[in-house]
Amino acid sequence: MGEVTVNTEWLSDCSGCHIAIVDLHEKILNVLQAVKIQRCPVLTDIKGYPHATVGLVSGAIRNEHDRYAAIEMRKACDVVIAWGSCAVFGGPAGAGNLHTPAEIGQAVYLENKTTTSAPPPSSMVSPLESVVSPLDTVIDVDLYLPGCPPHPVFVLEALSALVEGREPQVSRRAVCAKCKRRMEKTEVTKIRSNSDGIPDPEQCFLSQGYACLGSVTIDRCLAPCPTNGVPCTGCAGATMQILTEPNRDIRTEVAERMSRLTKIDRDEIVSALERSAKSHYSYTMATSMIGNKPTFHIRRWIEDEQADHEAGESV
Repeated sequence: MGEVTVNTEWLSDCSGCHIAIVDLHEKILNVLQAVKIQRCPVLTDIKGYPHATVGLVSGAIRNEHDRYAAIEMRKACDVVIAWGSCAVFGGPAGAGNLHTPAEIGQAVYLENKTTTSAPPPSSMVSPLESVVSPLDTVIDVDLYLPGCPPHPVFVLEALSALVEGREPQVSRRAVCAKCKRRMEKTEVTKIRSNSDGIPDPEQCFLSQGYACLGSVTIDRCLAPCPTNGVPCTGCAGATMQILTEPNRDIRTEVAERMSRLTKIDRDEIVSALERSAKSHYSYTMATSMIGNKPTFHIRRWIEDEQADHEAGESV
């Protein structure tokens, strides 16, 4: 293959995916020897969209500018990679789908304690779209690279594969595949929050009653969180089993495993996960593969939680 040129674009996200390039450390030298980075918001001052072999697009479609930028990248690039969980699944911005743009504007600019006197956004600010959506709802995507951000190992493999003209070597294993904790039956009878005590560093979080999403999350991170004592939050997105099977669901799959490993009732676990659904589905709720599932009723779960909270306050 001749010279490989690369454009990158940054839609609605936190910039972490762009920083992941720097996290290649000395390996970035190998990448730079093989590719020419042209358009990159954090490295270059190119405003337009020159033709490129590869386009890396991070971030969700949240406003009119995101849509425009995605379309321009598709026109300019031979291959487009949805880069990071926001581009692949919609990411945390997907929580915006639980509210209308008017409600969000009211809460952020008019009813926020820190912006009491702030005027609403001017016409110079790109208007929000009616919903938050993944990149492939607007343009065709050739390769998906989820992660928040994708681990440098997977970034390097994706770029190397494109340079060498081969299929990337990635597995469909869950985060658990890289976790060294022991999954074993225990006498635990209570669900724990992340702030409850110090977890046993050798034992599976589910065995201890902590909600860990490692078993339902695809490995694009090499399991740094559970390895360092933090339950997986699902930032790389759901496994293919969860995404493609209509009746497979994050909360029910986790509850099934935890109930088998502890003495906690399955329905109690499901209920607890529903009460914190905004957290457990924060990376994937904007994708139709989750949002359109017959098992996904996040608005009802939130209403039930609010009703329970109000009932508790009135007692």
